[in-house]
Amino acid sequence: MKPRVLVLRAAGINRDGDAARAVTMAGGDPDLVHIGRIVDGSVSIFDYAMIIVPGGFSYGDHLGAGRLLAVDLMHRLGDSMRRFVEDGRSVLGICNGFQVLVKSGLLPGNIHASLTHNASQRFECRWVRIQAQPGNSIFTQHMTDPIEVPVAHGEGRFVTSAPAELTQLQAAGQVAFCYIDEHNAPTEAYPANPNGSRLGIAGVSDPTGRILGLMPHPENAVVPWQHPRWTREQRTHGDGLALFRNGIQWVSHI
Repeated sequence: MKPRVLVLRAAGINRDGDAARAVTMAGGDPDLVHIGRIVDGSVSIFDYAMIIVPGGFSYGDHLGAGRLLAVDLMHRLGDSMRRFVEDGRSVLGICNGFQVLVKSGLLPGNIHASLTHNASQRFECRWVRIQAQPGNSIFTQHMTDPIEVPVAHGEGRFVTSAPAELTQLQAAGQVAFCYIDEHNAPTEAYPANPNGSRLGIAGVSDPTGRILGLMPHPENAVVPWQHPRWTREQRTHGDGLALFRNGIQWVSHI
């Protein structure tokens, strides 16, 4: 049987269909489920092997990007979400979903962090290059080459309360993706780094490696013709699909 994946829906989320399509292409069985159905008990998250919190502008980003949906997760589903991960299941948050997971405390899980306004003070909507980093994330296994994926965010700069906490995350293998320069090195320099995150951080995992959040949109880079240079470069695949395949492969035993 294909692993069942719950793609979370809420007011303002707009990449749920893209995420579901990526799951299908990766070999999973997606269900698009509104958070209200989980809260009222008509749908159980424990019927699924993975939860995806997609991108968009949940609840209009009132009070800050992802904050209100994060409140839902913390105060209405907090215990269930913790049990979900403890059972060996996985969670993926993309862009606004990353903001939700960070502001709910599910990421990074061992230190306090946030995502704040881009250093450019602009909404950045374009393609970037990122590189999976050596670490514990189940989603990045065997991703050795740089990938190109789009970003679309105004609050993507990953910050912690102290610089030492960033190196702590790095040492623990929880920095999952970094923005890279023309030499394939992690960079803090604009425009290769669209938001100014220290150490070039584009995505982080929790200590278990089963929760991942990232600002770029791998679900919008799953087929070659989504890339603006696909004909000139004769691309045969979308770079982002590997991330979903890794996640589906991991949860296929659940």
